[in-house]
Amino acid sequence: MKKTCAELLLELLTAYRVDTVFGIPGVHTIELYRSVGQYPLRHVTPRHEQGAGFMADGYARASGRPAACFIITGPGMTNIATAMGQALADSIPMLVISSVNRRATLGRGQGRLHELPNQQQTLSGVSVFSHTLHDPAALPEIIARAFAVFQGARPGPVHIEIPIDLFDAPVDVGEVRPIEVFPPAPAPQAVARAAKWLSQASRPLVLLGGGCVAASDAARALVDRLQAPALTTINAKGVLGRDHPLDLGATMSLPAARRLAAEADVVLALGTELGETDYDLVFDEGFALTGRLIRVDIDPEQLGRNQRADLALVADAGQTLEALLAALPKGQTQPRAGDDRAAATRQALALEQDADLAPYVPLYATLDAALPEAIIVGDSTGPVYAGNFLVARAAPRCYFNAATGYGTLGYGLPAALGAAIACPERPVVALVGDGGLQFVLGELATARDLAQPVALLIWNNQGYDEIRRYMAMNEVDKLGVDLTAPHFEALAQAFDCRYRAAGEPATLERALGELYEAASPLVIEIDALSWMNAIAE
Repeated sequence: MKKTCAELLLELLTAYRVDTVFGIPGVHTIELYRSVGQYPLRHVTPRHEQGAGFMADGYARASGRPAACFIITGPGMTNIATAMGQALADSIPMLVISSVNRRATLGRGQGRLHELPNQQQTLSGVSVFSHTLHDPAALPEIIARAFAVFQGARPGPVHIEIPIDLFDAPVDVGEVRPIEVFPPAPAPQAVARAAKWLSQASRPLVLLGGGCVAASDAARALVDRLQAPALTTINAKGVLGRDHPLDLGATMSLPAARRLAAEADVVLALGTELGETDYDLVFDEGFALTGRLIRVDIDPEQLGRNQRADLALVADAGQTLEALLAALPKGQTQPRAGDDRAAATRQALALEQDADLAPYVPLYATLDAALPEAIIVGDSTGPVYAGNFLVARAAPRCYFNAATGYGTLGYGLPAALGAAIACPERPVVALVGDGGLQFVLGELATARDLAQPVALLIWNNQGYDEIRRYMAMNEVDKLGVDLTAPHFEALAQAFDCRYRAAGEPATLERALGELYEAASPLVIEIDALSWMNAIAE
């Protein structure tokens, strides 16, 4: 059967169970869009290609499934590059399909519409791989490569560009069969050695990263079996459930957690890159391990970075957890007092009494009381930085933000919309600052179009307060950080969104209680100064 290249692409997306596409049509992608309505794909139009990428990111983090983005040549791709960079840093699957100029004109610098000198090369730095399609018959192979990455390797964005003269090119289409890839299992001899070290340890410690989000039950069982305190990265929040006695959260940058890590005689790190934005937020290279380090990662290159491993396993974190549980003795072979070690560390951390964190404790307590099952999606802003230490979730995929890895601004609102599309049965809260929101104000229109009750909490401190504080700490004159915020109530009205103001926990709780009164976004502006004053009283 003959189809066009564009139709074959849509057949393949359907076969791989992609059900959502984020994109803005353009002259170069008209032929791609010709048949979209004939396939079971939901198309969402953001107001900027960066928003498309962030929405696909939020969709994948909340659901565990990749979405696709349809992006035009040139400016569309440079617009989405920031979102791809965030997804690459945080290992988030994303399939970016773009147009590119006609094959005969590529690389010739003729000033064609949307032309880049080498679009594929430009995007390769924010992709697991970037590929230019030259033959429509090769498309099933390239899509299979993308999903092999998503299913069996460290995931991230994959970019496939299709010349505009190929979208309507005929291609023979046989049976479309998706590839199914199983990630690597751990080597039995490595599991045996790791189990021996862990069973003999007197002060074990477990480090759980985002690679463990699909293996919550096994992670909890292993931590309990070892009676080992656990430090969980921001992307692993909820893996151990809420208030697990051995879970010390994402506190690796704080002195008490660092002492615990340095005193551990065996450390098991699963699915974590041991990177700066989880382990060294004070930027002093102070997270040091002196005991044996067992590292498990699906990416072999990652095993040689940041911390030297004494035993390194290239394997899926979930399969390794199960294998270790099978290999470890059922009863303890060493007295470990894991609960006592965790409790002592928690007491020393004293997060809720910390002067920098305490003002945000009532914020998250209010969110938990009003919307206990909410997915909280954050931008790079003060309350989110605090939440990375404070927040506990009942399950994974319920708390994520752009303060990790690439650390972009403008992420919170569009990523929250992606999460809401992926999980329409769940309440979704976007927590953003006034500065970061101004990167993506147009996505309020997308929020309105979706007609879903997403809560947008704006922490309004009139500018870039985190940078203001860094300037003050480093005795740098404050320049470029004091901004005049827009009139958010008027903006909400302009975009047909509901609006409430909140200056303290009681008014915030009342506002959140109105979330499901209408099928529309609810903008809640929190005046930061009023909140701080109310908490201080």
